[in-house]
Amino acid sequence: MPLIAPSILAADFANLQRDVEMLNRSSADYIHVDIMDGRFVPNISFGIPVCAAVKRHATKPLDVHLMIVEPDRYLEDFREAGADILTVHFEACPNLHRTLQHIKELGALASVAINPHTPVVSLSEVLGEVSQVLIMSVNPGFGGQSFIENTYRKVRELVELRADAGVNFDIEVDGGVNGENSPLLIDAGADVLVAGSFVFKSDDPMATIMALKGPVIE
Repeated sequence: MPLIAPSILAADFANLQRDVEMLNRSSADYIHVDIMDGRFVPNISFGIPVCAAVKRHATKPLDVHLMIVEPDRYLEDFREAGADILTVHFEACPNLHRTLQHIKELGALASVAINPHTPVVSLSEVLGEVSQVLIMSVNPGFGGQSFIENTYRKVRELVELRADAGVNFDIEVDGGVNGENSPLLIDAGADVLVAGSFVFKSDDPMATIMALKGPVIE
């Protein structure tokens, strides 16, 4: 059964506490927090104060996804704001090994993300340093985009790389996840699914989160 990390980028910002408390009551495993700077990606979301505000009400771990340039400048701030998992982008980190080590020194779980155009083999030198790898299944920067079908192949390739390296980390998929592709992602080997619009725009977000986990095995 996969872990589910609803993205509050799709929440109602005027009722953020209400939506975070709904996630607390739900079967979600993490709360995914998308940080965008208008430079690494073309959009701007929110920053450290909002992350801290979410943490004040959250009872689930915060899975903080830094879609920003120079993430090293802000690792300590986001950790202090409540990040339990810190994800940095391969494409934004010229000294990725050092960045991942710093995240672990801060007491957070280290995670690395790759954009749709980046091959998973690019991460082969750091797979032993991470607790999670995030595969972007849309181009980062905006919610509500269509899922890129090539993601299934990338998940399977990463499963093979993980086995060949003899290491253990979760494979997370972020972007365009819905009720149709989630079973296929799970079959391919995904461990964590991020869903934003599909959860928050549904009639019953709590039921939608439960459905993403798949059928209950008695």
